Amino acid sequence: MEDTNAKELLRALTLKDAVGVGLGAIIGAGIFVVTGVAAGVSGPAFIVGLIIAGIIAACNGLSSAQLASIYPQSGGTYEYGYRLLNPYFGFSAGWMFLVSKLSAAGVVAIGFGSYFYQLVPIASPLAISVFAVIFLTAANYFGIKKAGMLNLLIVSITLLSLLYLVFSGIPAVNSENFRPFAPFGISGIAEASALLFFAFTGYARIATLAEEVREPEKTIPKAVIITIFTAILLYTAVSFVAIGVIGTERMADSKSPLQVVAGALTSPAINTVITIGASTAMLGVLLSQILGISRMMLAMGRRNDLPVVFQSIHPAYRVPHSGIIITGIIVLSLTLTGSFEFIIRTASFTILLYYSITNIAALKQPRREQIYGRSIPALGLAGCLIMSVSLPLNVILSGIGVLIAGFVLRIVLHRFYSPKE
Repeated sequence: MEDTNAKELLRALTLKDAVGVGLGAIIGAGIFVVTGVAAGVSGPAFIVGLIIAGIIAACNGLSSAQLASIYPQSGGTYEYGYRLLNPYFGFSAGWMFLVSKLSAAGVVAIGFGSYFYQLVPIASPLAISVFAVIFLTAANYFGIKKAGMLNLLIVSITLLSLLYLVFSGIPAVNSENFRPFAPFGISGIAEASALLFFAFTGYARIATLAEEVREPEKTIPKAVIITIFTAILLYTAVSFVAIGVIGTERMADSKSPLQVVAGALTSPAINTVITIGASTAMLGVLLSQILGISRMMLAMGRRNDLPVVFQSIHPAYRVPHSGIIITGIIVLSLTLTGSFEFIIRTASFTILLYYSITNIAALKQPRREQIYGRSIPALGLAGCLIMSVSLPLNVILSGIGVLIAGFVLRIVLHRFYSPKE
């Protein structure tokens, strides 16, 4: 007798695993790089921008959690767009997710190679990056349980390294570094919040993997809340210490501000610990991106928005193995060739479009399904729209161009495959 469960993804992720996936997706380049950029545009007041960004991210995250608890299928906002809005909204969300995460994965892989090379120069940074992509693709292929355990290990190392920085830096904080607090006024804080919002994106990865979460209606809302709250607290603590130890001018002048902070401290092995933390942060983001991209490919393959090969689920490992392999190949290609700058420029637009659709879908849910009412998705949508109009025109136009290219691909695919009824 055929095992019907073998055709389904395995529900193996617990609350701990789901939180680990969320933190692994969030804690990456944001805390290690973007804080320096934000410090340059707003001074010490970028902490205020950080909290504002966290609040908007929390609203978006709660909208995702509310939707995922009712529609616990792979694909996240892609699925909600189809079910609650229309196929065009759904496809837009899925396509923008794929474009932004695939392009970012190449950058993250290259970043991991450069950080890890500082620790163990056993091969060139590029060779290390290539090995990381192959290793994480294999980890994903052999089952969600193994990927989840590896992710928890990686995230734990990153969190411990950042906590070590915080506790090492607190005694060295100089209050003079917080004056003047807001040299660029409200406009500087607003710009910082827009920059830092992207440091929080990743929490929706939990919703994208909803089909593999145990008791999703209970687990996903809890996991999203814990993930975002932890990220806000951690980011605020790290930012406070960074400002207090080296000041925002030195943060803004560095591409790796936390390593500069570590260099100013005298705690044992602090530089090595932060470099390890940066390496595992990049590794965690890359792992979660391969997880999320392959599940999005599965969802889009089911609706014929991608070739039907992406529908397949491995009978033994219960993972979307075709999506995982193709994701690994694309990320490997981007790592070897250097990521396409044109696509990366659109990342801010694609993320805001994705979360805007999330909030619109949450607003369209029946009242009985709206766990957090209408005010949360309304605030999340307003935040996304306000930030989107602040983007440079060339970024918006680039994003629209990528979206049009996606719809052309969809038309071609639907000529070959009849849509499922």
